[in-house]
Amino acid sequence: MKIHHSRRTALAATVLLTLSGMGSSMGSGIAADTPLPRIVSRDGRHALMVDGAPFLMMGAQVNNSSAWPSALPAVWPAMDALHVNTVEVPIAWEQIEPVEGQFDFSFLDLLLDQARAHDVRLVLAWFGTWKNTSPQYAPAWVKLDNRRFPRMVKPDGTLHYALSPHADTTLAADRKAFVALVDHLKRVDAQNSVIMIQVENEPGSYGLARDHSTKAKALFDGPVPAALLKQTGKAAGTWAQAFGRDADLYFHAWHVARYVDAVATAGKAVKSIPMYANAALTGDPFTYQEPSTYASGGPANTVISVWKAAAPHLDALAPDLYNPDHKAYLGFLNLYDRADNPLLIVETGHAREYARYFYEAVGRGAIGWAPFGFDHLRFLPSLPVTPKLGDTEIAPFAANFALFRPIDRLWAKLAWQGKTWGCAEPNDPADKHQQVMQIGKYVATASFGRPDFGNAPPKGNEYPSGGVAIAELGPDEFLVTGFRARIDFAPQGDDANLIFDRVEQGHYDEAGRWIFERIWNGDQVDWGLNFTAAPQMLRVKIASYPKR
Repeated sequence: MKIHHSRRTALAATVLLTLSGMGSSMGSGIAADTPLPRIVSRDGRHALMVDGAPFLMMGAQVNNSSAWPSALPAVWPAMDALHVNTVEVPIAWEQIEPVEGQFDFSFLDLLLDQARAHDVRLVLAWFGTWKNTSPQYAPAWVKLDNRRFPRMVKPDGTLHYALSPHADTTLAADRKAFVALVDHLKRVDAQNSVIMIQVENEPGSYGLARDHSTKAKALFDGPVPAALLKQTGKAAGTWAQAFGRDADLYFHAWHVARYVDAVATAGKAVKSIPMYANAALTGDPFTYQEPSTYASGGPANTVISVWKAAAPHLDALAPDLYNPDHKAYLGFLNLYDRADNPLLIVETGHAREYARYFYEAVGRGAIGWAPFGFDHLRFLPSLPVTPKLGDTEIAPFAANFALFRPIDRLWAKLAWQGKTWGCAEPNDPADKHQQVMQIGKYVATASFGRPDFGNAPPKGNEYPSGGVAIAELGPDEFLVTGFRARIDFAPQGDDANLIFDRVEQGHYDEAGRWIFERIWNGDQVDWGLNFTAAPQMLRVKIASYPKR
């Protein structure tokens, strides 16, 4: 096993958190037999614990078909350039069990070795019964045997493309393969390079709200399970009686969730690390859509409560966010940011305008955030080629991660304490290129597209690219950072004038210590705190004096 001296061990990370009140640096250096990763919750907030301390997952997901030995040389240069601390990689059922009962984990072993060499953690995405709702990544002996592993049935009796969640044979085979995967992981990953596992991928079905097989019909005409009635507050009855218009959607979501929960439960019995399901979403979070028009049955924004009742062994439901509109993106974050659900963005777009949402997510306490499709291999033919190193598309993501990588532990600890805020540049003219954050007794206003000097109204950046993150370090003291934005502080009331007592620019070293660089004063603070494209981190002490 390779240990990098530049990283903290689990003990060092814990000691630093305890003694300094801050976090270690990366914390992705790994020692054997470290505590199991887990997600903990307190007062409606959540933390991903890695090596026994809070950890902010700053990740990127490789392209679906980049999870093969010959593809990895095209993966690592991109991940190094992005400054990620975690890489999300698919593990396909057809890859590990091409012949029933014969397992091959050679790719996983290679992946673990190379991830450790690059000093990053891993999130494995299990492509089993569902991958974007399809069985495409299931082995041929599964996806080509409709008798043993039946597909969903349409109302006219013809077959749908998706496998049925009501087939015990399919569940048993998927569960067996997943347990074999987790069992192998338990034996070869005592140091917990893998910190989470995604169970299936965007489960559900497009074009058909639910299965209409004989078994499914009987269940649909039967009673709604008591756990779901309790969760939704509905009276007992059939699915149609209880849920009316949403009966098909809720029925399908319940049974897909029960299936995924059964797979996760079996895996956790072997190694109990965090497991989650990811969601293909509706077009926007504000309008009703027919369930046949999106991934019906998956943990979409319309059925979060159904999944919470049906899949209690999943640690998180994670939205895949591919709507670049500011209001829509924040709307989806609002729906998944719940007291009973840690905010975890395991997939988001890799176009440059998505990078700014990192600040909104981590500001509200997200335990992880990752864009999709960063490596040197081609993306899906219908979409643009994945950005290459040096291209402008990769730069905003790399800048964010480089800025936050030294404070991933510190930020995660402060977020768990409810002491972080963030915002992203809006694209709606009605927002006037500003966002306002309520921070205790202060109001912080972020403006975008404003000159460094003067009070000219904000005009927005060349494209929506600005972001701001603020964390409370102590009474009247804040860590403030961001890109392409101005931040102004004001009192909540109107009874005092504010003044900057001290504004230090600096950085955190790998031991989590603040390294002072210079004082901002005069030109640097007369017109607010202006963040450009340069990486800058400030410790800001605010004071006040009476108005008269």
